Amino acid sequence: MLFAWTFISCFLQIPIILCSYRSSECLVKMNYRLKGKGNVVIVGFFPAFAVYPLNETIDWWMLKFSKEVMIEFKLKSYQYILAMRFAIEEINSNPHLLPNTSLGFEINNVPHGQRYTLVKLFSSLSGSNYDIPNYISASESNSAAVLTGPSWTISECIGTLLDLYKFPQLTFGPFDSLLSEQRRFSSLYQVAPKDTFLTPGIVSLMLHFHWIWVGIFIIDDDKGAQTLSDLRNEMDKNGVCTAFVEMIPVIKGSFFTKSWKNHVQILESSSNVIIIYGDSDSLLSLIVNIKQKLFTWKVWVLISQWDVSKFDDYFMIDSLHGALIFSHHHEKIPNFTDFMQKYNPSKYPEDTYLHVLWHMYFNCSFVKKDCKIVHNCLPNASLGFLPGNIFDMAMSEESYNVYNAVYAVAHSLHEMILNQVQFQTHEKGKKMAFFPWQLHPFLRERQLINQNGANEDLDCTRKSHVEYDILNFWNFPKGLGLNVKVGTFSPSAPKEQKLSVTSNMIQWATGSTEIPRSVCSESCHPGFRKTHQEGRVACCFDCIPCPENEISNETDVDQCLKCPETHYANIEKIHCLEKTVTFLAYDDPLGKTLCFMSLGFSSLTAAVLGVFLKNRDTPIVKANNLPLSYTLLITLTLCFLCPLLFIGRPSTASCILQQNIFGFLFTVALSTVLAKTITVVIAFKITSPGRIRRWLLISRAPNFIIPLCTLLQVFLSGIWLTTSPPFIDKDVHSEHGHIIIICNKGSAVAFHCLLGYLGALALGSYFMAFLSRNLPDTFNEAKFLAFSMLVFCSVWVTFLPIYHSTKGKNMVAMEVFSILASSTSLLGIIFAPKCYLILLRPERNSLCYIRDKTYAKSKKPS
Repeated sequence: MLFAWTFISCFLQIPIILCSYRSSECLVKMNYRLKGKGNVVIVGFFPAFAVYPLNETIDWWMLKFSKEVMIEFKLKSYQYILAMRFAIEEINSNPHLLPNTSLGFEINNVPHGQRYTLVKLFSSLSGSNYDIPNYISASESNSAAVLTGPSWTISECIGTLLDLYKFPQLTFGPFDSLLSEQRRFSSLYQVAPKDTFLTPGIVSLMLHFHWIWVGIFIIDDDKGAQTLSDLRNEMDKNGVCTAFVEMIPVIKGSFFTKSWKNHVQILESSSNVIIIYGDSDSLLSLIVNIKQKLFTWKVWVLISQWDVSKFDDYFMIDSLHGALIFSHHHEKIPNFTDFMQKYNPSKYPEDTYLHVLWHMYFNCSFVKKDCKIVHNCLPNASLGFLPGNIFDMAMSEESYNVYNAVYAVAHSLHEMILNQVQFQTHEKGKKMAFFPWQLHPFLRERQLINQNGANEDLDCTRKSHVEYDILNFWNFPKGLGLNVKVGTFSPSAPKEQKLSVTSNMIQWATGSTEIPRSVCSESCHPGFRKTHQEGRVACCFDCIPCPENEISNETDVDQCLKCPETHYANIEKIHCLEKTVTFLAYDDPLGKTLCFMSLGFSSLTAAVLGVFLKNRDTPIVKANNLPLSYTLLITLTLCFLCPLLFIGRPSTASCILQQNIFGFLFTVALSTVLAKTITVVIAFKITSPGRIRRWLLISRAPNFIIPLCTLLQVFLSGIWLTTSPPFIDKDVHSEHGHIIIICNKGSAVAFHCLLGYLGALALGSYFMAFLSRNLPDTFNEAKFLAFSMLVFCSVWVTFLPIYHSTKGKNMVAMEVFSILASSTSLLGIIFAPKCYLILLRPERNSLCYIRDKTYAKSKKPS
């Protein structure tokens, strides 16, 4: 089927080159004009063909050669002529509309150039073949209105003259605000609805297909500038960016003398969607250059005023294939297609244009003298045989406007005649007086209804905003030329229902079923956010990962969302996951290790205490203040058990007990060491009897240091607990994915005061022990006490910076380890030498060994 259609298309194109030379001259020679008799005549000016000198045009196959000129056939405009004739025939056959009046017509071709257009207008208005200004033949002229279009330039040119005579003029081209100025064009009526919602419709289509990077070609005139402003405002509001904007000068033939400067820009632009605004005549240079590119793979978004047939070439692939066209919605006119099917030279022999077409496309013999064909051509030929890209059998938007314009005039005439019959008297048999300007009140005020039942309002201030049809241009293989409806845009519908598009019906220029993409930058996937590229529009951006603990679960987000403190971002940073509650537990490897160390060292201390109890009568145990040694060993046993308060899930009670029990036990331990050092100093400094020193030693006064220091510690703890006690806190930042339950010390000042107090006790003990390190005695432990205090201070001085640099469970573990280390230093340095002598060298732990050693020292020569 595809091959057959391609063959027919090529077959129909062959006669164009062979036979178009003579027949096309007739249109110029006979000054193409169609007339139909009637009591009242409607005049139409249509650009059915254009004539150019040979040196001002280029060769595309819709241009037909003659000796000195080239004739451009505008078959889309020829459908306007058929629409006008169809409407008039329909009205004349309607007994309820203009029952005693027949409508006639006069159809003129719009020549190239304003001068020749005005000449044609004068000839038509004067009712004669002479172009005489300000002259009207009353016997011949019965014109009621003039139809012009589709270009606003044609309507403006004719309207300037008609307004002088207050002659009704109806334009069927796209609505133009310039033509609605009452001061300049008080007699002009625009049939087409306003394009108020065209730009929102186009932008809605961009958003529907996620096209946010588009190029724009637009005519460089007042209407183009206004449309560009509206389009840009709508695009900016919806985040659609322009890749480029090219204003095309509306200069006929400007492309003939120089190549189009920006044709490379289309192919090189990263934008795959390009909006073109303007009619085909105005943007002739643009579209010719586009179609010279065999493969552009661009999606063209057009308005309905395009005549694709005038740009055809011989390539099998059309660059405009797959274009999306916005067209005003209109109802189908019954019987119009049948009318065009039956419109042939035998039925309408007066239409020279029709004879030329039959000669060109159906191989008919042509009599140049009469500009008519003879009947030896393809039988039953009709316009429906022509390929769709040459002549479209579907009624175009402009043809629909022509149809409505004729009905508008007919209804106005009908109302005017009824008004005259009702309110004016005239002699019997006398023709009713009629002047065209009398139609204005009826054209302005009434809503007119065509044969199809559609309402039409010619007052531009009351025009309703109709919906748009979205058409997809199918032209593969070349010559198919179908405009297929694939969607609608209804401005009055709810927001979510304004645009309706059937995507699977669209044929894309790429040949793929996938929707083309048109973006400056690829979308940022979830887990990333956009960052603006300096110096470029908002649609051009880079993608960077979300910061720590932030997520994005949508594409193209500007800012990532921060997870709540109780949650954390997963690796992909697209979800917030709930954090696991954790603490320094007994079943953690670190918790187990510290727990075993605590129990092990406390058991070891208890064992040392047992050794001391068992050997309490030996000299080495008795020589170092036995009660103080017992006190210190019991305290160290509890110090080793103190870390168990730091392990496990914190509670209010454990948080309060942790620091206070730690401070209390270490105060007792350090005050005990201080008491031992003071006792040693007092004992060995008594070289001569003295009441005070002897009393201190006998009364065991140094032992009172322990309760005094402990009471001071209890006082400090009381202040801490009453002002800012420790409490349960949550650390949500230290460990990724976890909430660590810890004990907040409440007052950091109080905690550091506690450490300072312990440090003062340790330094005091160290100072006293240091003074007594060289005192003579077999079991003098002053050196060991001094060294143990030195190690104790080193542990806690080292603890402070490390403690403040760690977080979470490590901070707790660091404090536990410091408690164990400092406690171990006291146990090991003070009691290890004694246990060594008691257990491994028991012979040295006897009075005989001590006396012998003392006697031996005394016998030494001095």
